[in-house]
Amino acid sequence: MINVTINADVKKGTINKNIYGHFAEHLGRCIYEGIWVGEDSHIPNTNGIRNDVMEALRNLKIPVLRWPGGCFADEYHWKEGIGPRKDRPYMINTHWGGVVENNHFGTHEFMMLCELIGAEPYICGNVGSGTIYEMQQWIEYMTFGGNSTMADLRRANGREKPWKLKYFGIGNENWGCGGNMTPEYYADLYRRYSTYVRNYGDNTVYKVACGPNVDDYNWTDVLMKKAGHLMDGLSLHYYTIPGSFWEGKGSAAEFDEGEWFITLKKALHIDELIKKHSTIMDKYDPDKRVGLIVDEWGSWYDAEPGTNPGFLFQQNTLRDALIAGISLNIFNSHCDRVQMANIAQTINVLQAIIHTEDEKMLLTPTYHIFDMYKVHQDAELLDVHVKNTMYKYGKDAIPQISISSSVDKDDKIHISMCNLDPNGELEVVCEFRGTSRTEVSGTILTATEMNAMNTFDNPNKVAPTSFDSATIVDNKLTVSLPAKSVVVLEVC
Repeated sequence: MINVTINADVKKGTINKNIYGHFAEHLGRCIYEGIWVGEDSHIPNTNGIRNDVMEALRNLKIPVLRWPGGCFADEYHWKEGIGPRKDRPYMINTHWGGVVENNHFGTHEFMMLCELIGAEPYICGNVGSGTIYEMQQWIEYMTFGGNSTMADLRRANGREKPWKLKYFGIGNENWGCGGNMTPEYYADLYRRYSTYVRNYGDNTVYKVACGPNVDDYNWTDVLMKKAGHLMDGLSLHYYTIPGSFWEGKGSAAEFDEGEWFITLKKALHIDELIKKHSTIMDKYDPDKRVGLIVDEWGSWYDAEPGTNPGFLFQQNTLRDALIAGISLNIFNSHCDRVQMANIAQTINVLQAIIHTEDEKMLLTPTYHIFDMYKVHQDAELLDVHVKNTMYKYGKDAIPQISISSSVDKDDKIHISMCNLDPNGELEVVCEFRGTSRTEVSGTILTATEMNAMNTFDNPNKVAPTSFDSATIVDNKLTVSLPAKSVVVLEVC
C-alpha cells in the first residue's frame, strides 16, 4: 500500500499548457503523408492537410507545435517553401534518409495547420547554415503588418494579415547536427542572431536559445552566463533509450521485463536533469524568468525492421504510454521552471501520437495519455507527498508509482497516476487536506501484455476505458491501481 497526501490548499504554480506541446519535423513520414497530402489527394483533406489527422490533433487541444526541426531546421531555407508550389525548388533532406523534398509544405502551410488545430506556432530558425539576414527577413515576412518588401511578398503569396508568432528558436542542437559548435561560440552567435529577431507591431517573440544535450551542464552554465539576459527560454533535449545510442537502442515492440525496467528507469532520469540544469539557471536567473523548454523528448528505439532507418519509424506500445505519463508528471512537478515541452514526434516518427498508412489512421497509446492528461493544462499544481514503495527488478529498484495532481478553474482536482510495476496491483490511499471531497470518477489505460500496441488490423487494442476502482469515504480516496497502468482521476 502507498500513502499519498494531497494538500489542496498549497498551490505550487500554474502548469503551463505548453508542457503538452508537440513537435513535427521534416523527417520520414511526419509531414508528407502524415500531415500533408495535397489538395488533389484521394485522402479527405482541407487545403492539403489530412482531415482525420487535423481532427485528432484538435481533440488533444495541442497548445503549441514546433516546426520545421530538429536537425532539419539548420538546413532549411524558408524562401524555398513559399510562392506557387509548382515553382518551389527541390531540396535534399541530408539528415533524414537523403530523400528529395518538393517544399510543398512551407511557412504558409504550417501556419494554416496551426490555425486549423488551434495551436501556437513554434518555429525554429536556421543558425547552422543560414544567415542573420535570412532569419531577420523571415520574421518580417511573417509578422510585419506595414509596407515592406517582405510584407508585400507575403501578401503576394496570399496572406494579407501578418501572423502572430510567439515562439521562435534560434537554432537547434547547435552542439551537434546544428553546427558542432562550442557553447562559447554558440553563445556569441545567439547574441548576434537574436538581436535581429525583431518585434513588429504588437507581436512579441519569445526567444528560445539552443540549450544542452542531456547532462551537458557546462553548456547551460556558459549560455546562461553569456546570453541568459537576452533569452526567454533555454531548450533541453533528452530521449529515453533502453540500449546504446550507437550500438543498438533496442526494439520498440519486442522486449522483456528487463528492458521494460531499464526503459522506465531512464524515463525517470529527466527529473534529475531538470533539477540540475534548473540549479545552474537559478544561479543566473533566480527569479526564473527564463523558461526551461524541453522541446525534444520521448522514446527512441531501433527503426522497425523493413522500414527506412532514416525515417525513424517505431511501434508504440503500452510501455510508451507509461513513458509519456511519467514524463508529463515530472514536467508538471517542475512547472516553476519548465514552461514548454514538445514530444518527438507528432506522426509516424519516434514516439508518435498518430500513425498513418495511406488513407488509414490510428491513435497510439501515447496519444491516449495526452488526451487523458489534457485536464492538467493551465491548472494549478497541488502539493503532493508520497510514501512510495519500490518496484524491484534484480538488484535494482525504482519508485513504483509516479503521480501529479492539479486543480482547475472549476475547482475539480485531477490526479494522474502511473503504476510502473508490470506485475503487481497497487493500493493507493490518498488523504486530502485543505478541502472536502465526496465524488470520484476516472479513466484508465492498460493492457494484458507489456508490449500491447494498436495496429491497423486492431486499432483499439490499447484504448482508455472508464475506471471504477476508486472510492472516497470520509475525505479519504482509496484506489486499486492495476499493474502497468495509467489512471487519471477527477475528484469533486
